[in-house]
Amino acid sequence: MKKITLVLTSILLLLMTGCSLEPPEWAKPNNEGSGQNLKIGLSLSTLNNPFFVALKDGVTAEANKQGVEILVIDAQNDSAKQNNDVEDLIQKGVDALLINPVDSSAISTAVQSANSLDIPVITLDRSADKGDVKALVASDNIKGGSMAAEYIVQKLGKGAKVIELEGSPGASATRERGKGFHEIADTQLEVIAKQTADFDRTKGLTVMENLIEGNPGVQAVFAHNDEMALGAIEAIQSSGKNIPVIGFDGNKDALDSIEAGKLTGTIAQQPELIGQLAVQAAKDVLDGQTVKPMIPAPLKLVVKE
Repeated sequence: MKKITLVLTSILLLLMTGCSLEPPEWAKPNNEGSGQNLKIGLSLSTLNNPFFVALKDGVTAEANKQGVEILVIDAQNDSAKQNNDVEDLIQKGVDALLINPVDSSAISTAVQSANSLDIPVITLDRSADKGDVKALVASDNIKGGSMAAEYIVQKLGKGAKVIELEGSPGASATRERGKGFHEIADTQLEVIAKQTADFDRTKGLTVMENLIEGNPGVQAVFAHNDEMALGAIEAIQSSGKNIPVIGFDGNKDALDSIEAGKLTGTIAQQPELIGQLAVQAAKDVLDGQTVKPMIPAPLKLVVKE
């Protein structure tokens, strides 16, 4: 009986080999990192901003191209919600995380949680203060801030009186854009006022209304993003003044405003490219490749002629 069983087993193996039959699922090689059946979580600070909508579009386009499933969650500019969102993505079994932090410090807990489970983290546009982030995909925010200050010096001359609209206090982009701006402004311009408007257009409007009233001699405005810049333009127009405003991001509304002769200029990023590079970085890490800790996306100054 044993001999019969052995013969039947041998015949079965020969038939499988000769006919190239598909092996059972448990016998197939693991294709982790190949792009097949990969699931990546994307946590965005907000989708109430054209820049981050474009960033999401870049991520999803590249993911579709590479056959990667993307789960997108909007943190609605709430750092506590974002931490919960990331935990939910982890529970859903994502292979990697792409995170655009609301707050670079607050997101550290979620990054460390992913680290404990060996889930690679890539950050987009803003960094995390703690935890193991495999790569930050972003523009050079420090250089962009310097570019804005240099343009104001070029346009108005040294000593021009400037107001600075700052982004969310906990965001790395706020710190870096402000740092680059002040590297030039502190010696060549006079920053007469600065105040946060949280990267928000409506807050940019209300904050600028108050700052114009308290600083009638202002000659230019630098806003850490286009949304605040567009709000500032509304306040300036309502005041009847003509004050040049430089934003940061290069979103569609800002470019349209420049074309219409309203917004003076913007330090233009490429959010779609940032999204594409982030997906590729995540795939490279999952494939066992080494990625650079900082993956830059180019900037350019766009101004009205």
